[in-house]
Amino acid sequence: MEIADNWSPQQAARLDEFNALRSVDIHCHCLPGLDDGPKSVEDAVALCAALVADGITTVVATPHQLGRYDPANSADDVRSAVDLLNAELKDREMPLEVLTGGDVRVDERIPRFIESGRLATVADAGRHLLLELPHELFIDPISSIGSLRASGIQAVVTHPERYAYLHDLQDFATKCLEHGAVLQITSGSLLGDFGRRAYDEAWRLVLSGMVGLVASDAHDIKRRPPRMTAAIAVLKQTVGPALTRVLTIENPLRIVNGEFIQPRNSGQRGDA
Repeated sequence: MEIADNWSPQQAARLDEFNALRSVDIHCHCLPGLDDGPKSVEDAVALCAALVADGITTVVATPHQLGRYDPANSADDVRSAVDLLNAELKDREMPLEVLTGGDVRVDERIPRFIESGRLATVADAGRHLLLELPHELFIDPISSIGSLRASGIQAVVTHPERYAYLHDLQDFATKCLEHGAVLQITSGSLLGDFGRRAYDEAWRLVLSGMVGLVASDAHDIKRRPPRMTAAIAVLKQTVGPALTRVLTIENPLRIVNGEFIQPRNSGQRGDA
């Protein structure tokens, strides 16, 4: 992606601060008309502009797959929408790279759908899959996590801190890590955007060494905007710059490059 001379001030500052080549957001609902993200191309472009202003250089478009969106949003549908959005951003000289992905509802059919090519892996690399639980009731994802692992795919369990029914989140998180998954929390959870419980659980997971990475899970510019810059600032203050770099720069980049992440459970607080 040869747009390095066109970085926004926020992107350039992020890359300079962390001596990084890219600032990656692996979870964002930025494609128009596919799910509960942007409704129009203009809305999608506005969200992409907000991502640029939030220091992001590469975003994985992750529309919902399965659940209430089944059978919509096939991997081919997502790829086509990504190509169209990238072309629109290029025409507008907006320095943002959009990659293919999906936010996949846990489902026993996932291994079969992966094999048939119906579901989108992160960056189309065939190595990671974002795995989302229902918000209304608990469906144990351990079987899906194990099946994916057996197929050479690492599950990324999205926003576990936001499931109110997980009364023992530490036990759930431990089981996910033991089966090879990585946990992704939402940047806004670290800032209190999803209420006190999600805030407390997000920080409990970070401080216990269980979080693998942070992503925006942005949907629009008002209700669910990108919040990575603010989350990075509070992470640096709380756990130090080294762990902040791992959670927000290094591990997201590893995922889009198709590299497995070692599940964290060190119990250490960043630079302490």
